[in-house]
Amino acid sequence: MTNSISKSDRGLINALTVDVEDYFQVSAFEPYIDKKEWDNLPHRVVENTLRILDLFEYRGVKATFFTLGWVAERYPQLIQRIVNDGHELACHGYEHIRVTEQTPEQFRSDVSKTKNILEGLSGSEVKGYRAASYSIGAKNLWALDVLQELGFQYSSSIYPVKHDLYGMPEAPRFIFEPIANNSFKEIPITTVRFGDKNIPCGGGGFFRFYPYAFSKWAFRYVNNKEQQSGIFYFHPWEIDPEQPRQQGLSLKTKTRHYLNLHKMESRINQLLTDFNWDTMENVFLK
Repeated sequence: MTNSISKSDRGLINALTVDVEDYFQVSAFEPYIDKKEWDNLPHRVVENTLRILDLFEYRGVKATFFTLGWVAERYPQLIQRIVNDGHELACHGYEHIRVTEQTPEQFRSDVSKTKNILEGLSGSEVKGYRAASYSIGAKNLWALDVLQELGFQYSSSIYPVKHDLYGMPEAPRFIFEPIANNSFKEIPITTVRFGDKNIPCGGGGFFRFYPYAFSKWAFRYVNNKEQQSGIFYFHPWEIDPEQPRQQGLSLKTKTRHYLNLHKMESRINQLLTDFNWDTMENVFLK
């Protein structure tokens, strides 16, 4: 399927997205932090998200904020700021439970609950969903049918890469319609093709790991050579090198979470100046 996205001097318009969750809610910390302790930990999601909103306002860009219901319930003023600033509010589930850990009934309940919370606080329709840790893949594509039935218009939950925690490398690399005779869309995170492999370049830990020059080249290639709009994502905790450090983490988890946090905000700022950005809805649905 092709997109009819307007061009500008810097190429196609890409979708800028933020997964609104706190540092202690990431999937990698599940073995180390009990959900029952979340309310007792220092919360930093509001301060970090406000910094992001200020940066976006300064740069004149709009984004989609995939937000946890858990966060929205506790900080409704943050939801109001997101919406009042003209950004798109979207669903990230209630408390960051991976879809691979849910039955269809549990998933439906979780997503429906969160959609109702977000729409009640914002007064606007929530059209998009992103699974925790991109946990929709070949074994649970039923989740896309549930999302469509609940009134969502798109998902951005499939990462077409091979990864130890997620991924569906055989999935299309760009926007597609996964449900027969239905306009519901799956919008995968951006990758570039090297040989027979898809290399992730859509943000998060990969963006912190690679030199910025690689990410810039990758988005240029996707925009200019493949004539496709890309998606970039990151989390509020990724611009917060001063966040509380967890003890007893495995080396892999420690590296993935903390690598180059001190560089992230400046890299994002550069990315905002090098490319054109808008919400998922404006880039892919209009």
